[in-house]
Amino acid sequence: MTLKDEESVQRQQGPEDDPGMGIVLAFGRQLKLLRIRAGLDRAEFGRLMGYSAETVASIEQGRRIPQARFIDKADEVLGADGVLTALKEEVGRAQYPTFFRDMARLEAKATALNVYAVYAVPGLLQTEDYARAVFHIQRPLLDDDVIEQRLEARMVRQEIFCRRPAPLMSFVIEEAVLRRPIGGPKVMREALEQILVASQSRNVEVQVMPIEREDNAALGGPFSLIDTDKGQRLAYAEVQDHSRLYTDTRYVRTLEARYGILRSQALTPSESVAFIEQLMGDT
Repeated sequence: MTLKDEESVQRQQGPEDDPGMGIVLAFGRQLKLLRIRAGLDRAEFGRLMGYSAETVASIEQGRRIPQARFIDKADEVLGADGVLTALKEEVGRAQYPTFFRDMARLEAKATALNVYAVYAVPGLLQTEDYARAVFHIQRPLLDDDVIEQRLEARMVRQEIFCRRPAPLMSFVIEEAVLRRPIGGPKVMREALEQILVASQSRNVEVQVMPIEREDNAALGGPFSLIDTDKGQRLAYAEVQDHSRLYTDTRYVRTLEARYGILRSQALTPSESVAFIEQLMGDT
């Protein structure tokens, strides 16, 4: 899928047809060549890295996606002079499910984001425990390794809050999301605290859409608006492991208008903070 398409085709995750795994295989082969050139067997290299020989083998064979810290240390230990770290961004993207990879690339460089959340706390606002609970309850069940990979990838996404210049971010979250106790009361309370902390940033606005509102401009489902670093405004929507990236100007403007009306219908940012604080008092 490219941004030249008027509308991207739907993507569905499937390990048997996953283009992202090609870079993981290429990284594994490169790692093995550099390790052999350094005169290290897997056990020796693993000891220097702090990983088992089995883990090293899994990465070299493309069966396990290496974490960013592994790539950085391997480049240093093997004296690769940036050969491995040059692949870090592409390898990191492979940790996301296939349908989300294009969005992850755009989100990382976005100058502004507008997110309407209907089912769960937006990924950018999730705590580690909340995200882990989300992955654990997914059906069909995810393997433990996949959960850990996706968890790390989700946490890495939150580096956007440390970027300078800071992107403008707006979140409209349905009240039901804040009442759904994913992970249990303790995990949910921490999730609410995280949302409050994020809302204190000058570039972040959080609004709650109360259940009692008679009007809701976006009953069609969740979506996001992305202002790219290239000066484009795009829209993104996903449901049941399918996603679409919209570039058609007329349709994007329709979603812009819809989001604007949604914000006017929701609680104001200050009212939303008070609402979330009240919810926390009830938990």
